[in-house]
Order: sequence, then structure tokens, then C-alpha cells
Amino acid sequence: MDKRIAERVSYFAESQTLEMAKKARELSSKGVRVINLSLGEPDFATPLHIAEAAKKAIDNGITKYSPVAGFADLRKAISEKFQRENSLKYSPEQIVVSSGAKHSIMNVILSLINPGDEVILPTPYWVSYPEMVKLASGVPVFVKANVKNNYKTSAEEIEKAITNKTKMFLFSSPCNPSGSVYNKQELKEIADVFAKHPNIFIVSDEIYEHINFVSKHESIGQFENIADRVITVNGVAKAFAMTGWRIGYIGAPENIAKACEKIQGQFTSGANSIAQMATLAAITSPLDPTKTMVSEFLNRRNLVLQRIKEIPEIVTNTPQGAFYVFPDFSNFVGKTIKGTKINSTRELCYYLLDNANVSVVSGEAFGNPECIRISYSVNQNDLNYAFDRIKEALN
Repeated sequence: MDKRIAERVSYFAESQTLEMAKKARELSSKGVRVINLSLGEPDFATPLHIAEAAKKAIDNGITKYSPVAGFADLRKAISEKFQRENSLKYSPEQIVVSSGAKHSIMNVILSLINPGDEVILPTPYWVSYPEMVKLASGVPVFVKANVKNNYKTSAEEIEKAITNKTKMFLFSSPCNPSGSVYNKQELKEIADVFAKHPNIFIVSDEIYEHINFVSKHESIGQFENIADRVITVNGVAKAFAMTGWRIGYIGAPENIAKACEKIQGQFTSGANSIAQMATLAAITSPLDPTKTMVSEFLNRRNLVLQRIKEIPEIVTNTPQGAFYVFPDFSNFVGKTIKGTKINSTRELCYYLLDNANVSVVSGEAFGNPECIRISYSVNQNDLNYAFDRIKEALN
């Protein structure tokens, strides 16, 4: 790297999800039909009533700078949403609206992590978690789960990872990339562990909250013994097909919310005013469009699991939420396919892109190098075509 570039840029890796999506676009630009299963982006349009709210905001001149922490009426609506849907008690003063849930998480990490502080991350984790921790000069500590335990880390395993340097526990449920969902009992057991460690904060990324195929979503912040140390992260990108609107938010203890507001004030100031008005419409309206979308995601999940069964060497579980499968492809590592030696799942992903014209992401990016993340956020015709190509390439 150019020595004139700041050293911190070398501390963390480029997002492999964005890297694979970029390579897929490059191939597409050459006229190749590429099925992109690497990005976590719903292929649905933003519901009409949400788009109309944005148009109304423009017509009403809501186009000026917004307050750093978000418009008061939106923060109040988020507070009510937390209470109504999650049994979480965050006042409007404890809410900070940001430019996407990723931005929200980065604000929290910068507000809490000092150099050398440890952050426990169950694997698989979302690709940006460890890199965000490194950017704050923190130390990621990994607790590995795999397909055999449904990619869920137990309370006992988490407790073993705690040291006197542990400052934070960061996880997602439903999980990106595995689609695993922690139930209430599992979360209670984890909460009981952290109840014994009052200096550790718990950051719960719940951006996939509504894309849940098995039960009511459960939030770890509902447990009173740790509620004063839980930061809940959410947003509208996934459940409302609003990825480009870039709105995320947190509910947090007020001192942490104020710290996030202070940091955000120097980085980006308030989030997009028009997108905030669209978000207000999203979280105060019935969830019918979301339920329709989730029903289709469930159909796609079932299709993908059926197609995976046609390739016996792939081992997978049944995801309970989000819109990913995270199969174990380790049976292909070390083999030679059509003259190409496959030394890792990352090489296998490149092989599939070149030979099947299907873009997927290696589990290396998520802490499980034996796996590959496959997003089913495309229509069923494209999914069938993609698996026809994958099956042919792997045979």
C-alpha cells in the first residue's frame, strides 16, 4: 500500500460481499448473464405508501438539515415501535437515527471501544463487525459455531470467552449470514451470563427482525437484568425493501445515545430528511407488504434447500430467518474441478463466478471459511437457473 495512505486503512479488509458484487457487475458489463447471489438486498420495490410519504415530504419542503439524532416525531415513533413490538423501553431521548444500521453500529463501537478493549463476536458474524472493531483499535474475539449446532453459540461458550478486557458482545438475530434465530430461552441464558459481568455492553443487531420464518422475534434487551446495558440496532433496509434510503437507528442507554449523537454530529450530522419521513411512514403503517415479502422469501428458502439436496457434498441447515443459506462446502476444498485445484472456499467462489456465472461469497468473510453464503434475494426463476449452473459446474 502507498505509504502516504494512513496506516489504519491497512488494519481492516475490504468487504468481500461488495468485492464479489463488483466482480459480478464487471462480468455483466461484458454481456455475460450473471446471477448475483452475493448481496443482501431484497429485489422488491419499496412499498408505494412509503414512497408517497417521501414525495409528500419534498412537496412540503422537508429538505433542510435534520437534527443530528433525527426528527423528534420519528424518534417518538421508534420509541413506540420498540415498546409495541419488542417490549423494549427506550424513550425518544434514547433513540439516534443514522444513515443506515451499519452507521449506527459504527457509532456505538466508536462510543464504547478503547484501544485494546475486547469485543466478543459469535461466528458466523456479519462481514463488517470485526473490521469496525479494528477501526476503533479494539480486539475481536471469536466464538465459533458451525452447521452442526445450527450456527448458534451457547451461553457457556460465550462465558468462556469473557476476560477482564471484554467490553462488548455484538451479535445479530436473525443472523446474517446463517439465517439462524435465537429463541427467548437461548437469549435469557446469554443475558444471565452477562448479568454477572456489569461492565460489558451487549449490542443486538436486529435489522432482519421481521424476516423470521418460525416465531415472534425476541430481543435480548427485554431481560431486566441487563436492559440498562443493551444497545438495540435496527433499520428499514431489509423489512421494507429500503436499502437505498439509508436509515438505521438505535435504542440505547441515554449516555450512550448522547455519545453516538456527538460522534455523528462530527461525521455526517443528521440523516437524510426525506428518507426519515419515509421511515416514519414505514414503521407506523401495517406490515402487510412486509408479510407478503417474507412469504415469498420463505418459498425461495425452501426452493434453495431443495436444490442444495441435489448436490450431496454440500451440507446445510435450515435457516429460520433473513434471506441467506450458509452451507458447508468443505467437501470441495482440496479437490480439482475441471483442471482447477480448489484450495479454499474463496477460490471456489471465483471458480463458480467464472464457470457458472453465479456470484456468491466465501464464508472466510464471516468467520467460517468452510462455508459459502448464498443470498436468495432474487426471483425463483433466477434461483433455479443459478443452481442449474452451480450443479453443472460442481459435477
